[in-house]
Amino acid sequence: MVLRLKARPEVVKDYFRLFVNRRAYTMQSMRPDPETGKHYYFRPTGKGGVPPSSTQETIRKHLEGEITIALYAINPGTQRCRWVAIDADYQHAMEDLVKLEYYLKQDQVESALEMSKRGGHLWVFLDTPLLARDCRVYIYNLALRLGVPVKGAGLAEGIEIFPKHDQLGPREFGNAIRGPMGIHRGANRRYWFYGADYSLEEQITYLKRLRKVTEQEMQRFIAGKTMPAVVRGRQSGTQSPIPSSGPRPGEFHILDHISAKLRKMGRNYVTRCPSCAAAGHDQCGDNLAIRIVDPRFYKCWAGCTKEMIREALGCPIRFRQTA
Repeated sequence: MVLRLKARPEVVKDYFRLFVNRRAYTMQSMRPDPETGKHYYFRPTGKGGVPPSSTQETIRKHLEGEITIALYAINPGTQRCRWVAIDADYQHAMEDLVKLEYYLKQDQVESALEMSKRGGHLWVFLDTPLLARDCRVYIYNLALRLGVPVKGAGLAEGIEIFPKHDQLGPREFGNAIRGPMGIHRGANRRYWFYGADYSLEEQITYLKRLRKVTEQEMQRFIAGKTMPAVVRGRQSGTQSPIPSSGPRPGEFHILDHISAKLRKMGRNYVTRCPSCAAAGHDQCGDNLAIRIVDPRFYKCWAGCTKEMIREALGCPIRFRQTA
């Protein structure tokens, strides 16, 4: 069992200043999905169906292990981020993260290496929120110069950079990454930064001491550089909701029956649950999660069963009758 820690108010305030650039957040499910065994992330619903905004109380609960939240990088009001996180979870991922850490240091950029379930996360903190595009141009150019694989740039495995977008629309969220120092529900453990002792106070003290990148430095880093061609435009188009392989003949494909707007959130599409909508619920339109790579898997976070969802879509599940 993971040891529950106590987060002092000063630690909570410092964490909030370091990591919270947008008040929206997602939360990792406490119980695993019965079909996949995974702990998926969802946007919590507050009073009146409105998603709550993160507060220092939210951060306290995360640090003390009551909940586990994921953080959004970009504030769509400014298109700026407070940090950049490089996520690597493939074979030899830590070698690539250490390489990036070393060469960032050559630019006098101090980064923090965090453990993760399958690899690690490398965090870079900014003196003031900087344009997401500028940060991405810098990290992508550095990674490709060093030969570090970039996921999606013609490769199935490689680093992923948060923020994953140059900019977002007013009602868009982008992709969230698990907030550091909380409990990963799937692994049932905390993952710490390597640079300090394993306590909330020591970890925060270490992060506060790191030198933060200024806007002037960032402009110097990216002078004459553009987004590399191999990653340019990856986030500009709308991903087709139906995989190229398509459903098998006669197989139910839920995306063929969903008319509500789809939004991409991590590895899932989120949209209004038809069963919730029939009951007058799901005002925010995000109760239903549909796995992008395999839409046969879908789940209502409000508790509607697949039978209820199919019934609401007018495609009830038919059971074979036995003699």
